Amino acid sequence: MKKSLLAVAAIGAFASAAQAQSSVTVYGILDVGYIGSNQRLATTSVNKTEVAGFASGGQSTNRLGFKGNEDLGGGASAFFTYEVALGVNDANSTTTASNQNRQAFVGLAKKGLGNAAIGTQYTPIHIAVGATSANGQNNIMGDIIYPSNTLANYNTTTPANTVSPNSSNIGSSAGYTVRTANMLKLQSEVVAGFQATAFLTANGNDSNQTGTGATATGGKNDRNGWGGGLNYGWQKLLVTANYQSLTANQVAGAPTPAIFGSAAQSGVNMKDNQFYAGATYDFGILKAYVQYINRKATSELNTAQFVQRTAQQIGVKANLTPTIESWASVGNGSFTAYGASLPKANITAYQLGTSYYLSKRTNLYAIYGATGTSNTAGASNAAYNGNNYGVGVRHTF
Repeated sequence: MKKSLLAVAAIGAFASAAQAQSSVTVYGILDVGYIGSNQRLATTSVNKTEVAGFASGGQSTNRLGFKGNEDLGGGASAFFTYEVALGVNDANSTTTASNQNRQAFVGLAKKGLGNAAIGTQYTPIHIAVGATSANGQNNIMGDIIYPSNTLANYNTTTPANTVSPNSSNIGSSAGYTVRTANMLKLQSEVVAGFQATAFLTANGNDSNQTGTGATATGGKNDRNGWGGGLNYGWQKLLVTANYQSLTANQVAGAPTPAIFGSAAQSGVNMKDNQFYAGATYDFGILKAYVQYINRKATSELNTAQFVQRTAQQIGVKANLTPTIESWASVGNGSFTAYGASLPKANITAYQLGTSYYLSKRTNLYAIYGATGTSNTAGASNAAYNGNNYGVGVRHTF
């Protein structure tokens, strides 16, 4: 009898061990090619910049990632993701700065409920844009929702006259915040076609303040936020709506003007509200996309001072053959610059691209895009026109 009980106990222990299975996956993207860019900025004089050469990241940002999942039993599981950027053309394959701009989080999931994760993660808007964009969030100009600009000599300091931050807003963070650190994200399972996402970003710091004005150090420095999104999928239709609000409060120092991009995310005493809605429908021969985004960052010290960017875009993507995929998009919008006079500008963009798949993991690509600013008003809101092209090879693993 004792031997039987021991055998049953041993079988139960092995069953529990087998139930708690885990797996780790290594993944990544390597993207290299020939990139060119022409930019023209007109203020009191006309400044032009032309660059071309071998570079990386034209279609996708190079990265290396690790993700894992462990079955905890009873429909519960634990998961993690750690992802770093790769500098393919750099002397070093990775750098401290690039290591900090990807994802790193750990979470728990329960079948029938959803999952929760904490760490550096993509915002709901970024994920929604990826699902409803014909351009696939590539790094070539011409996407007005996810504005970007890959320069052939991006490893060197970009001349100041190549970017007009108050008009064209080149930079993937200009349209919306891509990711935040210190994020708790909750996501439900799909129920009757609906899936909900919510997040909370908490990063508070309050220390003794020394000095006053712009030279002050210490004091309160909170960078918090919240947001959520709702997706609905039905057969070949996907509709999504998302909202997020990020706040930077700092007692010490003078307020920083809100220029979308890195400055907007590191500015002080600002509330940055962002809304995105998009939809896609698969007609079979082609897939159609429609997108709308609105971003407004307001000074918490003076609500009359704000910066706002609104844009809309339509696009199509089609499989011309089983191995050739092509897309096109066009969009327009407006930009209201920061300051008491609130100068405005109209912005336009378009992009054409194609991919030839040598296999499921390797493809050749050719992308061309352009963006511009017109009807500008105000000295800080200079007229800008630029185009960007890239041809290369991308391998995913």
